[in-house]
Amino acid sequence: MKDQVNLDGAYGPSDDVVVREIEGEIIIVPLTSGIGDIEDELYTLNETGRAVWKRLDGRASVREVVRSLSEEFDDPEGELEPDVVGLLEELVRRKMIVRKD
Repeated sequence: MKDQVNLDGAYGPSDDVVVREIEGEIIIVPLTSGIGDIEDELYTLNETGRAVWKRLDGRASVREVVRSLSEEFDDPEGELEPDVVGLLEELVRRKMIVRKD
């Protein structure tokens, strides 16, 4: 079952994870069991994932995150939105981010 991400919702890191940036990589470490995959204790984000993660402040809506990324990377919002939503749905499913608004 897919966890729905609302474009008007604001998301931020769960209180059940610790996030560190090491040598340019964002590393998400679950603090409790049931977060992430059993095989994967750590979750890392690529360059695009880092750009999204840094905008997840619990105040900006997903729509605003997409708009900001579109401006920064000079890509159409319509092309970015499915990728951003897909990443956020995965992070919600893994309980690494939660809706804050």
